[in-house]
Amino acid sequence: MTRRTPRGMLAAATATAALFSLAGPASAQSSAPTAGSTTPQGRIFMVNPVQATGDQALTDGKDADSAVPTTAYALAALRNLDGGGGLHGRWASVRSDTGPSARTGEAAGYTRHDDRFEQVMAYFWVNEAQEYLQWLGFGTELPGANDRVQPVRINQWGADNSFFTDKKDEIRFGKGGVDDAEDAEVIIHEYGHAVHEAQVPGFGASPEAGAIGEAFGDYLAVAVGEHAGTRYGWTRRTEVACVADWDSTGYSAAPHCLRRIDGSKVYADRVGEVHADGEIWSRALFDIRGALGARTADRIIVNAQFGFAPGTGFADAARTTIATAGRMYGAATAQQVRAAFAAREIPGV
Repeated sequence: MTRRTPRGMLAAATATAALFSLAGPASAQSSAPTAGSTTPQGRIFMVNPVQATGDQALTDGKDADSAVPTTAYALAALRNLDGGGGLHGRWASVRSDTGPSARTGEAAGYTRHDDRFEQVMAYFWVNEAQEYLQWLGFGTELPGANDRVQPVRINQWGADNSFFTDKKDEIRFGKGGVDDAEDAEVIIHEYGHAVHEAQVPGFGASPEAGAIGEAFGDYLAVAVGEHAGTRYGWTRRTEVACVADWDSTGYSAAPHCLRRIDGSKVYADRVGEVHADGEIWSRALFDIRGALGARTADRIIVNAQFGFAPGTGFADAARTTIATAGRMYGAATAQQVRAAFAAREIPGV
């Protein structure tokens, strides 16, 4: 039976100037078109404004352009489009029922005051996330991980929450405070749920599986953002382990974070809430990344998820990840992965 439970960014959010010229923002250099290229350009945030500027005092300002400096933006190529003039392509298809649809010929001119900016953000960052997975080898030497068109809807929830729903295999981004699709890490977090669902239909059928899903979304958000920063030459001005620095400005103290992936929680600290318990698993993934490097770690982490069942808990998921590391890279690598899970005191490893 298909599960219809939304999975998303709830957590802390539920607990509590003039337009500028195109010469203003920094460019995403490595995605800029070569001479003669007709690749459309879109204006995006370099992950998010807090990361790009380091300014923890930024606030939403009711979507005002003047609330965010031009230095937070970049121009980037909108790759893999189908050529129809909308934000539809090989890896993402974006639509909005609450305003006009973005057009690729105008995408370089939208700013955050225009809801079409969020559509461009969603397209760029979903495409970027899948391109990252492709760079890791998924879809070529390794099985594809959500290598399909990902449907995305903007501002359909009507509240400050975003989620992936397996009813339509669709990601929906909410509004209120900082609109969720203004923060690339929120976009990629939700894409992480879509990846899990594509790998293991119905994943998240137990509390611990749900926590693993939230953790992977947070971890993937950091991983893709870091990769994009290196790819385009962007400078990060906040701590790498902080997730959704911009989205969380309205409901967290500075330095703003929705959650962190470098916390100190261990298995005994579980409280039965998936976002809180996910911080145990995400710290283990972050430690694997630190031990092995980004590419090796992420090839193991994502590949291991094909071996999960819908309700796989921490212990079985850890053992599967350790075994995957051994098959892919040998016993020494498997031992490094084991050490990361053992540090979280996960039983049986």
